[in-house]
Amino acid sequence: MQLLQLNIQNETSRLRAVILGTASSVGPMPKIEDAYDPKSIEHIKAGTYPIESDMIGEMDAVAKVFEKYNVRVYRPKVIENYNQIFARDIALVIEDQFITSNILPHREKEISAIQHVIDKIAPDKIQRASSKDIHFEGGDIMIHNDHIFIGTYKGKDYSECIVARTNLNGVEYIKSLFPNKTIKEFDLNKSMLDPKDNALHLDCCFQPVGKNKAIIHKEGFRNPDDYQFLVSLFGKDNLFHINRDEMYHMNSNIFSISEDIVISEKNFSRLNNWLRSLNITVEEVPYAEIAKQEGLLRCSTIPLIRDSN
Repeated sequence: MQLLQLNIQNETSRLRAVILGTASSVGPMPKIEDAYDPKSIEHIKAGTYPIESDMIGEMDAVAKVFEKYNVRVYRPKVIENYNQIFARDIALVIEDQFITSNILPHREKEISAIQHVIDKIAPDKIQRASSKDIHFEGGDIMIHNDHIFIGTYKGKDYSECIVARTNLNGVEYIKSLFPNKTIKEFDLNKSMLDPKDNALHLDCCFQPVGKNKAIIHKEGFRNPDDYQFLVSLFGKDNLFHINRDEMYHMNSNIFSISEDIVISEKNFSRLNNWLRSLNITVEEVPYAEIAKQEGLLRCSTIPLIRDSN
């Protein structure tokens, strides 16, 4: 068997292989007490929670875009009556290392559903934190060449805050794996009450795109210095600022196939027009139903191989 030669150096180099989650057999609408985030709760209460057939159609549209650009796509094995859409929560790749997340305990079975992909990776390239006190999810972690950006939550109520998914132990664990990288953590605003005030992961309020550009929601950061760090690194003119409503609809959670090709939700008209003004090809897909669960395109994917610059 030929092993996968993992390579992820940033968010935007040409994609060659990816894991895309699945919406097949997602199961019934969760009860309010079983929901993980305020946006899902909002839609459960309103009777507008997404239905399986719509979400399957949305994910199929993404798979077709990957096919168009000759990207190798792996899918999880389907677990009956279980939500496996947000693959990014459970694992990520940095450089040539496949890192399994320490996630909410009852989501462990999602990792077993991608074991057929993990089996294609050299064992010495697979990392797993041994301590249960180390928490992180892939949506909070972004590699940007020499930098690794990590979303976290430094509030004293971290242990009670279900929308806080990456702790400072998780930050230190990633630092231990990549001592030569510049690691920068960002303290994110969290709310179980209002989804418009909740940055569930870093990619809900920030993401690099194109050539040294980025999408950002200033109010997603608890510490103004964290926002200023990104302004200094990218340059204010290179940042596309999204407002509270655009953050709520997940405008920063698009997905780059390359520096000049992105997959974006078809209703993100202001963002998509800006991307086109940079000569970026925007492959528009419907993803508004999946977005009702406070996740979008980046959340649904685990990039495995991108070209080196």
